[in-house]
Amino acid sequence: MAKKALLMILDGWGIGDKSKGDVIYQTPTPYMDYLNDNYPHSQLLACGENVGLPDGQMGNSEVGHLNIGAGRIVYQDLVKINRACADNSILQNPEIKSAYGYAKENGKGIHIMGLTSTGGVHSSLDHLFKLLDIAKEYGVKDTFVHCFMDGRDTDPKSGKGFIADLQKHIDTIGNGHIASIIGRFYAMDRDKRWDRIKVAYDQ
Repeated sequence: MAKKALLMILDGWGIGDKSKGDVIYQTPTPYMDYLNDNYPHSQLLACGENVGLPDGQMGNSEVGHLNIGAGRIVYQDLVKINRACADNSILQNPEIKSAYGYAKENGKGIHIMGLTSTGGVHSSLDHLFKLLDIAKEYGVKDTFVHCFMDGRDTDPKSGKGFIADLQKHIDTIGNGHIASIIGRFYAMDRDKRWDRIKVAYDQ
């Protein structure tokens, strides 16, 4: 009988820095310790350019799943959008041109909503800043940012700093307003719980 192997993926499990936020290090893990002590093992780099993310960007489960078994580096949307922002090709995006062009021609405002964090899974503060910069370039003064706070892909207490960074950028360019703040538990529910989404929708 041929030997068989099992590929088992443990989301959120990794080799940390033994800091206060390293939950795995802080928690007893006798079975995993036994496996490490008695069987051959190795380590994989699952962040940054190793998995198609920007250098220094932490990995996440979505990125890991895309790269496992691919046999190559799978470049993430985060990298593609970063490049589009850097070379200004984002200005040629038809949706960007349509939305900002309509707002400028009709004296309307722009509403930007989404996760406000540096998690790199569903958001990037740099992308948000670029959208605000574009609004200023178009002359759209009423730009409203509806912030969905993270606490899942980033430290649960890091939101205050992200809001401060956003406000600083708004003050620097002289354009934009923080219109609302709500948690992703409500605004980004993916289990079809309308009672949660409704809280964000009615805000």
